[in-house]
Amino acid sequence: MKASLRTVRLDLTEPLRISRSTMTTRDAVWLTVEHDGVTGHGEAVTSIYYGLDVETLERLLAAVGAELARFPDPESALEALRVGEPADTYTTPPSVTAAAEAALLDLVGKRTGSPVHRLLGAAAPPVAATARTIGITALAHAAAQARCLAADGFEIIKVKAGTPDPEDDVERVRVIRDAAPRARLLLDPNGAWTVAQAEALLPRFADLGVEAVEQPVAPGDPEALGTLAERSPLPVIADEDAVDLEDVRRLAGRVQGVNVKLAKCGGVHAALRIAEAIDGSGTELMLGCLTASSLGLAPAVHLADRARWADLDGHLLLAHDPWTGIGGENGVVRASDRPGLGVQEVGAHEDVA
Repeated sequence: MKASLRTVRLDLTEPLRISRSTMTTRDAVWLTVEHDGVTGHGEAVTSIYYGLDVETLERLLAAVGAELARFPDPESALEALRVGEPADTYTTPPSVTAAAEAALLDLVGKRTGSPVHRLLGAAAPPVAATARTIGITALAHAAAQARCLAADGFEIIKVKAGTPDPEDDVERVRVIRDAAPRARLLLDPNGAWTVAQAEALLPRFADLGVEAVEQPVAPGDPEALGTLAERSPLPVIADEDAVDLEDVRRLAGRVQGVNVKLAKCGGVHAALRIAEAIDGSGTELMLGCLTASSLGLAPAVHLADRARWADLDGHLLLAHDPWTGIGGENGVVRASDRPGLGVQEVGAHEDVA
């Protein structure tokens, strides 16, 4: 096998403000693996939160590509990656492992004529209503966005929170509720509140019809998060406190949900292990994402039918998505029944064995 990299810039349609930062653009590094004239693709994106810049991603993905080249075929490389080989898999950032796994799944699927969801045991292409994020923004703009999203068919709206004045968050949810009265609302402060603030605010958001809240308190104290979830009038979904399988095992049965991002946990098979670990515990699965292209979102979409909540709108935040194939513009993401990940670079020729 041969591997190559390509780095591109992904500009957002408008700035996305959350409690800890504002993002206007993100860089993506595409890993391409080729075997017998067929190619597979995966994507990793930069992240200030996870300490991954372009130079780091390029270096790590190049090293992973060199390791993959030692295998005789993508099937054996994928199996080795699944069981934690090569030996340094556990020291490689999860987003890099996830990108390599995605490229191999794409390639194996194309070589066998199977879409990724079928490789993972699902007969039909997963279809799921996805949340669409409204960032911390002016009230009038938030209301206008909510009206547009509802008109476009979005049934779930995720509202970012965590401003210095919590009353601003309450009012933003109120105007969004008024503008899109039939929408299901999720709330995400990205860990901005203290436990005392969360205990005071969550009943008010429950009264406004919010369905669930992600990571209301600062990460690093899962015991406090679990205790809050036991008393909360809203389901609590762990995000920053639920990075990997061990984190999730500590929280299973104590929180009502865990937000699994493939770039956070290490890829599709890691996500499946998490789903298995929480099965029957009372903790349900949310599939989330980073802002990325359709290539970066596609692996999670092939798992979307396994989640109670799908928050797979990262590609919809872009001014221009360089890949296509998972939809979402009408509020619904769909895995393709085409071989591999089922996505295609805009303007590129598809190569399937």
